[in-house]
Amino acid sequence: MDDIGLWTIAGRDPDRVAVVDPDGRTVTYGELAARADRIGRGLQQRGLVPGDTVAMLLPNGADLLAVEFATLQTGLYSVPLNWHLTAAEIGYIVRDSGAKVFVADERFAATAAAAGALSPVSVAELDGGPGRPEPRTTGALMVYTSGTSGRPKGVRRPLTGADPDVVPQVSLWFFGLFGLAPFDGHVHLCCSPLYHTAVMNFATISLQVGHPVVVMDRWDPEEMLRLVERHRVTHSHMVPTQFRRLLALPEKTRLRYDLSSMRVMIHGAAPCPHEVKRRMLDWWGPVVVEYYAASEGGGTLITAADWRKRPGSVGQAWPGSRVRVLDEDGADAPAGRPGTVYLQMGDATFEYLGDAEKTRRSRNGKMFTVGDIGYLDDDGYLYLCDRKSDVIITGGVNVYPAEIENELATHPAVADVAVFGVPHDEWGEEIKAVVQPVPEVTAGPELTGDLLAFLADRLARFKLPRTVDYVDELPRDPNGKLYKRLLRDPYWAGRERAI
Repeated sequence: MDDIGLWTIAGRDPDRVAVVDPDGRTVTYGELAARADRIGRGLQQRGLVPGDTVAMLLPNGADLLAVEFATLQTGLYSVPLNWHLTAAEIGYIVRDSGAKVFVADERFAATAAAAGALSPVSVAELDGGPGRPEPRTTGALMVYTSGTSGRPKGVRRPLTGADPDVVPQVSLWFFGLFGLAPFDGHVHLCCSPLYHTAVMNFATISLQVGHPVVVMDRWDPEEMLRLVERHRVTHSHMVPTQFRRLLALPEKTRLRYDLSSMRVMIHGAAPCPHEVKRRMLDWWGPVVVEYYAASEGGGTLITAADWRKRPGSVGQAWPGSRVRVLDEDGADAPAGRPGTVYLQMGDATFEYLGDAEKTRRSRNGKMFTVGDIGYLDDDGYLYLCDRKSDVIITGGVNVYPAEIENELATHPAVADVAVFGVPHDEWGEEIKAVVQPVPEVTAGPELTGDLLAFLADRLARFKLPRTVDYVDELPRDPNGKLYKRLLRDPYWAGRERAI
C-alpha cells in the first residue's frame, strides 16, 4: 500500500492525531515525523552511520517513539532500556550493545549518569535541524533478552537496506493475524512499557498504518477503562497480570465504562491462568485473542472460540511460522508428550550479540528455542508446560510449576503466586510455593492448610507444594514478567541445580 507509513501519512495529512501522550497532549503525524527527522539528523551529525547502535532510557510517550522512528529511518539499531534496572545493569547493556549514543530522559538522569560513566558513549544534543536525514535506510529494534540464566543478550537481526518510507509486508501480515487493517477507524492503547518488544512493535506498526496511539505511562486498571471509553480504543496488548488487576476492580467500576469500541484485546508475554482467561472472556467476549511468540521470531495464535474448546492452549502456528516439539534426541515428540518447543519464522535469522555459543545452543537447523517446554495435540495446537530452567526434578520426576501456579491462582485468597524447586537432600528438589494473598486475607498456617486442601482435589500428590511462604508482593516487572530467580536463588546459594 502506498498510502501508509509515518512520513507518507505526515505528508498527506499532517494534522492527523498520531500520539496521545500520558498527560493528554496530542502529537500529530506532522509533528512526530518532524521530531524524528530532527533527531535522525542529529544522530548523523554525531557521526553515526547505518549499523551503529543507539540506547534509549526514556519513559513511554511521543519522545521515545520519535527517537525510535529516527533510528528506523537512519539504519541504526535501537536498544530500549528497562528503566527499572540498576545503573550497573543498564551500563552493561549500553556497553555490550556497542551503543555510540545513549539517550535518556531527565526523570532517569541520576541512573543514566551512573550508567553512562560505565560505558564509552556520546552524550550530546540530538536536534539536527529541520529536513530529512540523508542517507535514509531502514534500521532495526535490538531488544535484550531478560536473561533467565546469566546476563541478557541482544537479539540482533541483519539490516534489510529497505526504504524506511515503505511499510514492511511482514508488519501488515502480522496485524492481519488479528484482523487489524490500515486506518479503518482503529485506535491503539499502549498500556505497558515500550521497552518490551511486542509493546514497541504494536505501537510503531499502529502508527505506520494510521492508527493513533494512546500512551499510558504508569498502568492503572480503572484509568485504562476510562481511556478505552474516552478515545474509542479498538485494540491493545496486555499481559495476565493486568487482567488480574482489572478483574479485581469492583463490579460496579468494571461495568461503569463503555468498552464496545474494543475489537481485539491481544495478550501474551506470560502464561495466563485458566480461570483468569475464562473470566476475561465472560466479561470482554470474543475480542480476547492470545498469542505465543519470542523476540527471536515465530509464534502461535488462538482465538477466544478455539480457546474455549481447548482451554490452556496457546494455539496453532501462525501462517509462515513452524512449531515443533522435540525430545532429548532431537526427534519430534509424540502428540501429548512434553518436549522442547522450537519455532521458525520463514527464513528469518538472528544472533545473540556477542554470544555465538548461546546462538548455536538455541538452534536446530533453521529453528530455535527459548527453552520452553510444551506439547502439541493431534491437531497441532500447542500447550506450554513451563520454561526448562523452571522445571522441578523431585525424586527423578519432572514437575511443571506453571501447572501448580495455574491451580493456586484460582483460589479466592490468592492474588499472585510463584512455584519453584528448593534443595532437598534425598529428592534433589522439593516444591515450594510463594503466595501473595489478596489484601483482606491473613497469611499463616490456616491459609496454608486451605491452599493445600484446595490443591489436593486438583493435582497428584507428588505435585503438591511441601511448603508455602507468603510475601506482600511478588517481584514482577510492569509487563508481568515474574523474576522467579530473585525468589529461588537464595535457596540455592552455594549449590548447583541439575537444570
